[in-house]
Amino acid sequence: MRLDIYRRAETDGKLSYLAVPEARNIPEEATNTDWEIEVRAIEVDDGAEQLPDYDIENVTGQIDEKGYAITSVQH
Repeated sequence: MRLDIYRRAETDGKLSYLAVPEARNIPEEATNTDWEIEVRAIEVDDGAEQLPDYDIENVTGQIDEKGYAITSVQH
């Protein structure tokens, strides 16, 4: 699958990442924050469980459930 990855600054200089299937808009519940594009159309295995460069876990499960995957608040 191909994903667009967005980032936003958090407290303490940390970043959160949002992965959305290529060419889809950021979901409505996530548009109230200032996401900036990190990379477009990154190729990811269809069964990917993690995107370690972006601290995103359960990638396919999150996308199946919500339509996007996001960095865990625990990171």
